[in-house]
Amino acid sequence: MIESEKLKNVQPIDNFDWEAYEKGDTFSEKNRQELEKTYDDSLNNVNDKEVVIGKVTSMNKREVVINIGYKSDGIVSMNEFRYNPDLKIGDEVEVYIENQEDKKGQLILSHKKARATRSWDRVNEALEKDEIIKGFIKCRTKGGMIVDVFGIEAFLPGSQIDVKPIRDYDVFVGKTMEFKVVKINHEFRNVVVSHKALIEAELEQQKKDIISKLEKGQVLEGTVKNITSYGVFIDLGGVDGLIHITDLSWGRVQHPEEVVKLDEKINVVILDFDDDKKRIALGLKQLTPHPWDALSADLKVGDKVKGKVVVMADYGAFIEIAPGVEGLIHVSEMSWAQHLRSAQDFMKVGDEVEAVVLTLDRDERKMSLGIKQLKPDPWDNIEEKYPAGSKHVAKVRNFTNFGVFAEIEEGVDGLIHISDLSWTKKIKHPSEITQIGADIDVQVLEIDKENRRLSLGHKQLEENPWDVFETLFTVGSVHEGTVVDVMDKGAVIALPYGVEGFATPKHLVKEDGSQAKADEKLEFKVIEFNKDSKRIIVSHSRTFEDEKPEAKEAAEKKPRKSTKKASEELPQQNVEKTTLGDIEELAALKEKLSGK
Repeated sequence: MIESEKLKNVQPIDNFDWEAYEKGDTFSEKNRQELEKTYDDSLNNVNDKEVVIGKVTSMNKREVVINIGYKSDGIVSMNEFRYNPDLKIGDEVEVYIENQEDKKGQLILSHKKARATRSWDRVNEALEKDEIIKGFIKCRTKGGMIVDVFGIEAFLPGSQIDVKPIRDYDVFVGKTMEFKVVKINHEFRNVVVSHKALIEAELEQQKKDIISKLEKGQVLEGTVKNITSYGVFIDLGGVDGLIHITDLSWGRVQHPEEVVKLDEKINVVILDFDDDKKRIALGLKQLTPHPWDALSADLKVGDKVKGKVVVMADYGAFIEIAPGVEGLIHVSEMSWAQHLRSAQDFMKVGDEVEAVVLTLDRDERKMSLGIKQLKPDPWDNIEEKYPAGSKHVAKVRNFTNFGVFAEIEEGVDGLIHISDLSWTKKIKHPSEITQIGADIDVQVLEIDKENRRLSLGHKQLEENPWDVFETLFTVGSVHEGTVVDVMDKGAVIALPYGVEGFATPKHLVKEDGSQAKADEKLEFKVIEFNKDSKRIIVSHSRTFEDEKPEAKEAAEKKPRKSTKKASEELPQQNVEKTTLGDIEELAALKEKLSGK
């Protein structure tokens, strides 16, 4: 009964399109148009190249689907939202309509272009209002980083990343951070941002609190912020202090990296600060007792100590016998030798050495050491070891205009005067006889123990040939000689046996009136012989001037004394000979003359 009543109430549609129904289309043309109009009225009216607000409806790792109230949703690459890692479904974002419908009927949107369109207004607004904004660090660049802010590439200087120096910029790439806009150049469309500015305000307040409580001698905990060759900067919590390299350790420090490391937390003591407390001097070694205070009370002068060479200088070496306790070995205390040498000749940095304490001042914290004291002083028994008249081999150490300094052994030096180098040759400089570093035979002539000096001789090793010359070159004797050096005052004449004589200009006149020239061989008569001054004065002109009838008669009765006969009996010596050399030959000559 009820079903029949319902069927009676159903009335047929007058304008129902049965033909369309048969074709499977449930809507008439009129209804379709009305439906399309209703659908179109429900959608937003959008235009190409404009910015609208859309809502994120779904997202994955690559794409973000955004509904802008249009007949289709748009898809935006996830890369355009790198600056905003917190993006989630339901968030409203700005998008730029590039195309309402491409060939596939797809709505083309761009979030990056939307941000770029409005970015300059937002950036300027952030600068004016001192607003904190978010940005995505894209990559490194010279001097800092490139940050994506509202689609604009802004510059983040390295000094504006943090309050402390940044050693590795790469750790920030790919991160989203908060920034403040600090500078805009509209002409070049440049934007400079800073992260440091966000934390400076907070640090400034902390800094004021710390500075107000600073006191000398106060011990604080800090973090190693930076290490330089001259010291270490410590972050005390917004306030920086400097530990100078000399205040790091009681011992020698070549570089602060030997003591501390970056980012290490250490305790420091405040040594000093300026009136504004902006420059704070800190100390690390002051937290431990001074090593001199812990030095053994039994240590005294004369004791032997061991240590390591830590510093070298020309004048000496500093030896560390304990951390922070050093002594100086002066170069004069390294060897008994008196000639000057450099400390580097004896040791180098890092050497382990043994030394004797020479002076010790605990109040001044100074100590002098010596290593030559480990050996006996060679001058203690100098008379027994090197008595006068003893012969030795010495090493030539130095030349002077007046002689040669020679070393018999380390610490025992002597002087060979230039007059004691040769009996016959007139030496102008010692280099004519020997050279530095060469061995030379010497005889001890005199000992001056008080002044630690020896007088040495070289020619004394040979017999004095002037004893023989005194009998050979008698006044009036005639000898063949060679003119070797002509001067204004006269000429040097080379005589037999390496002896040199001197003739004044008037005694160089030849029988024909001409003057004798260099390298000319002539006969010369001895007119003066002085053994003490080793001087022989000769004359060529006298050889013919004295040949008068009276002189000839006397000569016939008494033959003149000459070396010609002796020269026939003995091999003639080279007139160029500059040293005596053959003492046996002179001794034989002396015996023959004595026999006659």
